[in-house]
Amino acid sequence: MKIVLAPDKFKGSLTGTQFCAAVEEGINEVLPNTEIVKLPLADGGDGTIEILEYHLKGKRIKVKVNDPLFRDIEASYLYMDSIKTAFIEMAEASGMYLLKKEEQNCFNTTTLGTGELILDAINKGAKSIVLGIGGSATNDCGMGMATALGYKFEDEYGKELMPMGKNLSQVRVINSNDVMGALKSIDFKVACDVTNPLYGKEGAAYVYGPQKGASPDEIEALDEGLKNMSKLFKKQFDRDVQNIKGAGAAGGMGAGTLIFLNAELKSGIDLVKSLMAFDKKIKGADWIITGEGKLDSQTLSGKTIDGVITSAKKQSIPVAALCGSISLSKKEADALGISYTDAVMGKAKSLDDAMQNGYAYVKQMAVNFARQL
Repeated sequence: MKIVLAPDKFKGSLTGTQFCAAVEEGINEVLPNTEIVKLPLADGGDGTIEILEYHLKGKRIKVKVNDPLFRDIEASYLYMDSIKTAFIEMAEASGMYLLKKEEQNCFNTTTLGTGELILDAINKGAKSIVLGIGGSATNDCGMGMATALGYKFEDEYGKELMPMGKNLSQVRVINSNDVMGALKSIDFKVACDVTNPLYGKEGAAYVYGPQKGASPDEIEALDEGLKNMSKLFKKQFDRDVQNIKGAGAAGGMGAGTLIFLNAELKSGIDLVKSLMAFDKKIKGADWIITGEGKLDSQTLSGKTIDGVITSAKKQSIPVAALCGSISLSKKEADALGISYTDAVMGKAKSLDDAMQNGYAYVKQMAVNFARQL
């Protein structure tokens, strides 16, 4: 029997590789001769570099860059010299996790550090760059990133502006005279799983600004700034980004990558699956066991489990989901294409217990699953 293990992380409790180890132990207790294939996944958000490093064995490159508040930090990205490809996670240089609670405010933050990582990868010889844009602390429409690559953002007096959210409204000209020439020859793919437009009530500022520390007045100003950038993009680059799904991702970074990098926005899980040849590796499997912290109606919107189900359906492989918590009925799970479910919260005494002892609970769920095969 061949069983593929293809989970996402359980945030704050288990990594994808720990989940695989726990499930493997549980299955081996009951069915010791099972062929187990470990394919932990990520959907382009934070943690994606670890997953790609696990599968693709690239080299971590460390670089001194600016954090979201223009302070020096060391950030890293993954580089595969054999295929001249870099995998960059925006959160590494421009992520919320880099800031203390009281420092978080996307009115004042920049994506400059992400641009510096991109610049370093190009200087290393990268011909193709995959950029994950989850977990950002920013709402600067990619201004900071673009500044690192030679773009200048000028106000009505021709003065260069600091690349941060609060200056979006003041930009009158995007000066591209000094943009590095190599940029045009790089193939950029951006892992993006949100479909928000750039501005408006469903846009970057209104939807994500509150959780990134901006006040109601600042959110309004940021939205106006994003609208201003959208007009400039149309005027100077002849592209209407507002109607592109995902333009509002990561504080407008989606739109910024389209304009400044000529990038292609892709589903994060699809991108990760194709890079690791997932569909090829699951061939002939009797079951795929997946999992993530929470299985609910959001699971279908571009998340890891959705990607697993899509691949499994093509090859008629049944899917089991072992999760932290499940808020779907058996009927709803069946409709999604999940044949077996179990949850840590059905066994744990409390959320704390579940988080602390996730490994043991997941192993026990794997034992229970193997017994019914």
